[in-house]
Amino acid sequence: MSEPKRVSFGLKTTPMHVDYDDILRVWLEADEISEIEHAWLWDHMLPLAGPKDGKIYEGWTLLAALAAQTRRLRLGLLVTSNRIRRPAVLGKIATTVDVVSRGRLVMGLGVGGTHQPAGAGGIAGDNPAVAEYEAYGLTLVPPREGIERLEETVTILKRMWTEKEFDFEGRYYTLKGNRNEPKPVQPSGPRLLIGGWGNKTLRLVAEHADIWNIPGPPHNQIDYITERSRVLDEHCAAIGRDPSEISRSVQVVISYDNIEASRRQVLELVHAGLDHIVLSLPRGYPQGVAQWLTDEIIKPVRAELPDA
Repeated sequence: MSEPKRVSFGLKTTPMHVDYDDILRVWLEADEISEIEHAWLWDHMLPLAGPKDGKIYEGWTLLAALAAQTRRLRLGLLVTSNRIRRPAVLGKIATTVDVVSRGRLVMGLGVGGTHQPAGAGGIAGDNPAVAEYEAYGLTLVPPREGIERLEETVTILKRMWTEKEFDFEGRYYTLKGNRNEPKPVQPSGPRLLIGGWGNKTLRLVAEHADIWNIPGPPHNQIDYITERSRVLDEHCAAIGRDPSEISRSVQVVISYDNIEASRRQVLELVHAGLDHIVLSLPRGYPQGVAQWLTDEIIKPVRAELPDA
């Protein structure tokens, strides 16, 4: 049996119904707290909850601004929609953010908008991507096509980050004479995080990713997450990859009103084998919330771990 992985903790500020200055305040505070190792945004154009006319910021633009003003945090989008930007454009954007951050980018990536039934992914109600994509002139695709497109994007990104010049002829994307200079600061490019839980996505994770992410409570409960993790192990075994090479990441939406329950959920997830914990902050970030998270969740949970 392999040794348990060291657990890392990060936070997520969903840039919806909040001011830019509040997001910046939380990130700058977290940047000074060594127990918080990574910070995350998301990739949506319309609010998914609350007033439909509320504020929301574009993810990669905001990430670049925060990368320029922090010095230590690993950072990324949880996760980038593969349906919004064409792969080579995304590769150039990500390269730029890695350079701006001096090599701190984690490339979070997911299938993006596909045709899904109501309630998919543990999110109640109709698929919110329908209205979002219609509003921004984007198209939903069938799930299988979404996976195939994501796989082509992963190939293109990795080649952009390691090769001087190349052509690419895929089913969905074609490149001629792609050149990407400068290269990312990180050798071979940023670590790749793929988010998702379907069998085909997990196969892609096994083949390509360094980190696998799945939404945790309240969207998915621990039994389902551990079952999906076992499926990922099976995919790794099928292709001869050591499953311990892939970090298991989970997002947990924190309750300001019941921090004890949130702490128990995080501890249960860690004991279930999740080693990359993203603490998602509900909007309306209180003053000192990063230190509060550290004192109320990260330190108590870590105190119960073998590597404490």
